[in-house]
Amino acid sequence: MSMMYHVCWVLLLFSVFFPPLSGASEPLRVGDFSALPQAGALPADWETLVFDGVDRHTQYTHVVDAAGVGVIAAESLNSSSGLVRKIQIDPLQWPLVAWRWKIQKTVTAADLTRKQGDDAAARLYVTFAYDVNQVSWWEKVQFEAIKLVYGEYPPIGALTYVWASHADQGAVMDSPYTRRVKVIVLQTGMDKAGQWVQQQRDIQADYRQAFGVQHAPMISAVAIMTDTDNTGGQAMAWYGDIVFKRSDQNVAD
Repeated sequence: MSMMYHVCWVLLLFSVFFPPLSGASEPLRVGDFSALPQAGALPADWETLVFDGVDRHTQYTHVVDAAGVGVIAAESLNSSSGLVRKIQIDPLQWPLVAWRWKIQKTVTAADLTRKQGDDAAARLYVTFAYDVNQVSWWEKVQFEAIKLVYGEYPPIGALTYVWASHADQGAVMDSPYTRRVKVIVLQTGMDKAGQWVQQQRDIQADYRQAFGVQHAPMISAVAIMTDTDNTGGQAMAWYGDIVFKRSDQNVAD
């Protein structure tokens, strides 16, 4: 997708204000896909996000897997779109995010370092609200200018967790579109294709490593995306529940 599509996508993640989730002792089930009673409709608090100028959209469907658990299936054929939940979460209180995902295969021609190859079988985005204390003077001017045009600040940044085709596992890199989006490669290649893989990440630690800032700002949205529009390829992926937790709550909670 082009720079304009990418910017518009991130701006849309911030287009609606939601009250922050905080103070509860239980994990925050941001993507409670397993709780849906049957296959079919998408969760009410998640919405499909399409891009201007992109005619083919990834299809997201709620399905029941072989174990009888509800998950989100994503099918991309030379297409791009996301599924997003706009929500405010304080990462100081809820620093851990956990989920599971599965892919059918990687996008062979993908290359996360190039705009023309920026496709992936599975991604999970965590985006962060604008924080004036984390930008330079010139960046502040740019953020203010964008607010004048769109009526709201753009996000200060995002962490993108990716199941990549070729990148080194554990690599942290800038998105080819903007250094404000950091790509973290959690899985790569076909070794675990066809298997459910459980992931857990420390948002604070990842933000600190990626951006060089001690504390992450307020989380503003969580999104999943399977896309193949840049390479003209195809991909299928499945996403399980997405849960935010306190540091003393382990992945099995």
